[in-house]
Amino acid sequence: MASLRTANPQLRNYFKENYIPQVCEALLCGLLITCPEDPLKYLQKMIITIMENGLESLLWDMCIDPSMRPKIRRLSETYMEQLFGLDDQLMTPELMIKACTFYTGHLVKTHFCTWRDIAIPLISEDELAEKMEKAREYDNFRLQKYIFRLWHSYTEGQKKLLTVTLVRIRRMCRRYKLLAILTKWRDKAQHKYKKNEEELILKHELQLLKWRSKLKCDVVAKEEFPFPEHSASEVSLGSKVPECDISLFPERVISRIFAYLTLRDIIICGQVCHSWMLMTQGSSLWNSIDFSAVKNIITDKYIVSTLQRWRLNVLRLNFRGCVLRLKTLRSVSLCRNLQELNVSDCPTLTDESMRYISEGCPGVLYLNLSNTTITNRTMRILPRYFQNLQNLSLAYCRKFTDKGLRYLNLGNGCHKLMYLDLSGCTQISVQGFRNIANSCTGIMHLTINDMPTLTDNCVKALVEKCPRITSIVFIGAPHISDCAFKALSTCKLRKIRFEGNKRITDACFKFIDKNYPNINHIYMADCKRITNGSLKSLSPLKQLTVLNLANCIRIGDMGLKQFLDGPVSIRIRELNLSNCIHLSDVSIVKLSERCPNLNYLSLRNCEYLTDLGIEYMVNIFSLLSVDLSGTHISNEGLMILSRHKKLKELSLSECYKITDVGITAFCKGSLILEHLDVSYCPQLTDEIIKALAIYCICLTSLSVAGCPKITDAAMEVLSAKCHYLHILDISGCVLLTDQMLEDLQRGCKQLRILKMQYCRCISKEAAKRMSSIVQQQEYNPSDPPFWFGYDYEGKPLKKQNEETPLKGDEEVILTESTHNSEEELA
Repeated sequence: MASLRTANPQLRNYFKENYIPQVCEALLCGLLITCPEDPLKYLQKMIITIMENGLESLLWDMCIDPSMRPKIRRLSETYMEQLFGLDDQLMTPELMIKACTFYTGHLVKTHFCTWRDIAIPLISEDELAEKMEKAREYDNFRLQKYIFRLWHSYTEGQKKLLTVTLVRIRRMCRRYKLLAILTKWRDKAQHKYKKNEEELILKHELQLLKWRSKLKCDVVAKEEFPFPEHSASEVSLGSKVPECDISLFPERVISRIFAYLTLRDIIICGQVCHSWMLMTQGSSLWNSIDFSAVKNIITDKYIVSTLQRWRLNVLRLNFRGCVLRLKTLRSVSLCRNLQELNVSDCPTLTDESMRYISEGCPGVLYLNLSNTTITNRTMRILPRYFQNLQNLSLAYCRKFTDKGLRYLNLGNGCHKLMYLDLSGCTQISVQGFRNIANSCTGIMHLTINDMPTLTDNCVKALVEKCPRITSIVFIGAPHISDCAFKALSTCKLRKIRFEGNKRITDACFKFIDKNYPNINHIYMADCKRITNGSLKSLSPLKQLTVLNLANCIRIGDMGLKQFLDGPVSIRIRELNLSNCIHLSDVSIVKLSERCPNLNYLSLRNCEYLTDLGIEYMVNIFSLLSVDLSGTHISNEGLMILSRHKKLKELSLSECYKITDVGITAFCKGSLILEHLDVSYCPQLTDEIIKALAIYCICLTSLSVAGCPKITDAAMEVLSAKCHYLHILDISGCVLLTDQMLEDLQRGCKQLRILKMQYCRCISKEAAKRMSSIVQQQEYNPSDPPFWFGYDYEGKPLKKQNEETPLKGDEEVILTESTHNSEEELA
């Protein structure tokens, strides 16, 4: 109803003139008090009553029954006008709020003024002026302080900026200074390097001239003195050789010197003079006698006399490959203190001779009977007389049976046996291995090569009672599978060697990881089913030092990364990944980061290896030997590799991108190089031999097979400088002649192995003369085969000539001199 206050004035007058608020009040009061049953009829009746009485006499209780009217005084005024908003004199809520607000503000102002008058005393104008002055001074001080802070922060920033600028200037000055010093040092080092190189070349030329002049003198001496003994005496008189009496050395030094000589050399030295004969009679020189080195020239009579004379001193005898009589073998029984005996490859060795030897030599610890004709009778003798036997080799002895192995358990048995070699003994069955297990429970090293009949059951039967096995070698055993590794889980293996097995999978490496935590040597070459998962299983092995996975073509960069991420990378020293064709430069990067102790690395035929990987290979400072044969390395890679400085062995066979420039650059930085293989690189010439002769005088092994451009002039330079050469392979060097062999005889006195396959310009007579000097020689005068890529004149073959048959004789002459090959190679 409050909305009528702002309504149209006509509407407001209409409500007042017709007493509408009073009518509503009377009707509403009657309804509230009477509460009729039919309100509409009640309202109709009351409206008629009001019309009859008139509006002027209308009261608020007119519609109420007299008996129900409230007993209160009559109200003359009405509140309906207020409800409808028709009374302009009444106080509105808005006016009440405004009045209260005004009253409150007036009251606050009054109280504030009263408080001000009481709290703040009256101040004079002078005091107020003084205080205003202080306020101004204080405001000025604050302003100055603020400005000073801004200025201080600005100056500090400028100082810092100036300091940074000065540091940069100093760094630049220092950098330019270092650059100038390094430039001068580089120029000086280059000058010194060129000077040293010129001195080496000059020294080389002088030595070569001296060599050639000596050859001329030798030729003149031979022409003037046709008798060799006369010429030798003249030469010895003419040349001034410093005197050196070896007999003045201590006995220990003399024994050490003569220990490097073979039996033939010792005999020759004993014939020089009386003092030398006394020196060769030292008992320590005859502790070990190797008759295999002189098997072609020594007689049975000399062997018998030697053994009779030194029977108390002989500890080790080697008759490998000697054809001896029964009487000679019986003389071995005179050596009561004998500890090691090698009669392998002796065709005359029989059970009878072994009986005599066993009766006279009960203290033998090492016995090698490989490739002989012994039977079960010898097997019965072994446990009876050789009760302390520790090392036994029965390789390729095929005449004994499982029954003979059962004899090993007779008497005290061979329970002290630690090393056993049964390679090639295909007649042994599962029962035979069970007999070995019952007889030789202390076996630690087991070698079974070239045995296609070896199965998992054989291994299971052997390890049932031989838990001390630490080393196994199964090369040429294609039927061994993962079950064998499961059976070997009871042993504490430290060395595993397999090759050419297609049944071994990644599961065997899981057994290795779980059961052999201390293994240090794993050789799994040519096992086609080995994948990257195997390398992941090997990564936790902390003691592993040698890993050979050559020809495992499923191995890639990811597997090698997982392998090197483990603790095994710290101790690994030898890693052979030849023919793992999926390896790339990524693997080399990981090797350089994780293998600080790597000494030997073979990446042969890894086609994805490039010069970029060689840059990271230089960072493996411990590396001594590298095989990069069959890769795409170029001259730039060899120049980078020359910065390593510590490489002793390098193989670059079948690397067709390298030339003389790259080999020469590598030789300049590798002065300690001992082995170099550049075979089947037909683009190489005499320049590489010249570089080797100038820079790598410590070279002991060289292979230039398949290099048709090598001539006699290069070999002359090599003979004049490389006096320590032991192994030389010149197969396929079709331009070499007999003159090369004469130069080798004069210069390379220590040459032991010489390979001359497909050298048709070298005569058979010269090769035969050379065979008496070197230890082992391979010679074939036929034309090079087509896969060499060139003909007998060194010219490249055409495609239609590749299918033509080979010409010439295919004879191969293989000879051995009086020097022991195993001793020299060791």
